[in-house]
Amino acid sequence: MSRSVPPRRDTVWSAPGMPALLLLTAAGFSGYAALLSVAPLWAVRGGADAAGSGLVNGALLLATVLTQGLVPRLLERFGTTRVLGAGLFLLGAPSLLLLVSDQLGWILAWSIVRGVGFGILTVTGSAAVALLVPPVRHGAAIGAYGAAIAVPQLVVLPASPWLAETFGFWTVFALGTLPLLGILATGRLAHALQADRHASSLVAASTPAGAEPTGRRRRLVPAGLLRPMLLLLGVTLAGGALITFAPQFSSVPAATSGGLVLLTAAAALSRWKVGALADRYGAHRFLWPLVLCTVIGLGLAAAAIRDADATRVLLLLAAMALVGIAYGGLQNLTLLLSLSAVDRRDYGTASAVWNIGFDAGTGLGSVLVGLLAAGFSFPTALLVAAALSLATLPLALRRRAARTGH
Repeated sequence: MSRSVPPRRDTVWSAPGMPALLLLTAAGFSGYAALLSVAPLWAVRGGADAAGSGLVNGALLLATVLTQGLVPRLLERFGTTRVLGAGLFLLGAPSLLLLVSDQLGWILAWSIVRGVGFGILTVTGSAAVALLVPPVRHGAAIGAYGAAIAVPQLVVLPASPWLAETFGFWTVFALGTLPLLGILATGRLAHALQADRHASSLVAASTPAGAEPTGRRRRLVPAGLLRPMLLLLGVTLAGGALITFAPQFSSVPAATSGGLVLLTAAAALSRWKVGALADRYGAHRFLWPLVLCTVIGLGLAAAAIRDADATRVLLLLAAMALVGIAYGGLQNLTLLLSLSAVDRRDYGTASAVWNIGFDAGTGLGSVLVGLLAAGFSFPTALLVAAALSLATLPLALRRRAARTGH
């Protein structure tokens, strides 16, 4: 008598190509996170003020945004392995070169180079995750991809300022080379994408709408991508401000490290878990509560640091946790909404637009809060950021019919 074999239940974590994508994503974002708070601190050590230190991440993310629009054509011309490998190299290799000088101009120059690499990584990664699994599982897959981004940052981001102050900046700049390890996985990812005979290639999916094939009428970027991009911009502005300046506006170093741990832990958990919930219940019902979390968190952070010499530690920790929940959750949901707003052939366009919203928001948070803090104070700067986040609430409350079953 034969026994029936229970059907195998694969998870998105083990889907062909996903392990390689998650590995290179974790390596790339670990190197990115290592310098996110420390590179501005290195500039301050060289004599930069709050506005100058804010320009460090601003320059990196400006280069990122400008690169992201070019990634689809680079993939088409040179292929996934070469382009992604080059991106990881440009993100990781310049890290040790920062040791040569702590002058702002030198730091900005290499931040721009790293931004080019980061732009390649972000667009390629989020387009690939949409192609490796069917649309019905996009929420869970984006959650896994988000965990590969957030979990390494949970360790690296809060530890980096402490490592720099305790053992020296060289230790953090060494961590910044971790993206080089991800180059080893680029070939496996490219092979998995090419082996999927049911899917268009990453190149095809990354080609901007209307660009190919020759003779097809050029179309504008789908209007449905604007709403999730603006929602993402509001929350990443908040996250970028806190990540960049937390080591500078707290009078208690332990509160800085603890706050960054809470922010990244909450973001990792939220980004991972909200994907499965969105697959089951829809993304829209979770948007407005997360926008309010952002606004309330920034308000609490402003209150916590009102006295520059006496940080209200518990209030600051609560603020960082609230912003972290929104930061992770809205990353997942807005990418899910972006993919739902386009056809499969336009996933690359959706990925590029989403990443532009993410990095433009993070860079704007760094530059704007730095300028406001230099002219007024950090509490005032955070309240302005809260107002900008609140302005996205009407977008979160508006419902829109989703495509592709989400």
